[in-house]
Amino acid sequence: MPEFITTFVNEHLVDYVLKFLLALLILIIGFAIAKWIGKRIQKSKLLSKTDPNTQNLIANIVKTAVRVVVLLTAVMVLGVPQSAVIAVLGSAGLAIGLALQGGLSNIAAGLVIMIVKPFRVGDFIIAGDIAGVVQEIGLFYTKITSPDNLGITAPNSTLSGATVTNLSSEETRRVDFDLNVTYGTDIDLVRKVLLAVAQSNDLVLKDPASEVFVHQHGQYGLGVKLRVWVKPSDYWTVYFDMWEDVKKAFDKFGIEIPVTRINVLLDNPNE
Repeated sequence: MPEFITTFVNEHLVDYVLKFLLALLILIIGFAIAKWIGKRIQKSKLLSKTDPNTQNLIANIVKTAVRVVVLLTAVMVLGVPQSAVIAVLGSAGLAIGLALQGGLSNIAAGLVIMIVKPFRVGDFIIAGDIAGVVQEIGLFYTKITSPDNLGITAPNSTLSGATVTNLSSEETRRVDFDLNVTYGTDIDLVRKVLLAVAQSNDLVLKDPASEVFVHQHGQYGLGVKLRVWVKPSDYWTVYFDMWEDVKKAFDKFGIEIPVTRINVLLDNPNE
């Protein structure tokens, strides 16, 4: 082997390989430490009294900061001068800041969500076309699971700027049923039957009490409204069960539901 190749390998290549391996080791260990620190922060006593939103957001911010420090350390181990690193960071920071204006707005929106707390992890929310259970509020995005078990990743800025309906913020929800009966039906009987159906459902709350009242004189029959109160988690179960129970009760007591009828008169041209 020529002498200049041996010299290059001994004086340069070996040094570069060792620096590369050391930098790689720093990255692997550093990123693992950042992940561990994030988990420790979420479980720390200092944040134990805060909601999961705040815990996740602070943990993500700390993890990101630690990863940046680890990355800079690895770059400097490779032999890149500190002044060059600072210069590149300055120019890159400006470029990244301009390019990631949306990302920065997501971070700001995440902080707003953390402070204002329009929703928390585990809440069922509706925000525009997005509806589902909040699984995680991250630094940039919020993860939501839809009722049909689809994963939705929504930018924090989208949720922060939208009108959010939180279906889990209160301890009770009202379920409304709009029914129709024929004009000849005994209203008192309808009221007794509907209240009995509501009372027979174990998931319907006794307080507030269920209500039944006539709310419309329709073209084909009377509009009757049944209102019951349930826990938010029982909403859909009660909603579907009650429709079936009401139909069975109406059939049992002979309460007729009006059916739209159209009379068609045909002219006989031969007459």
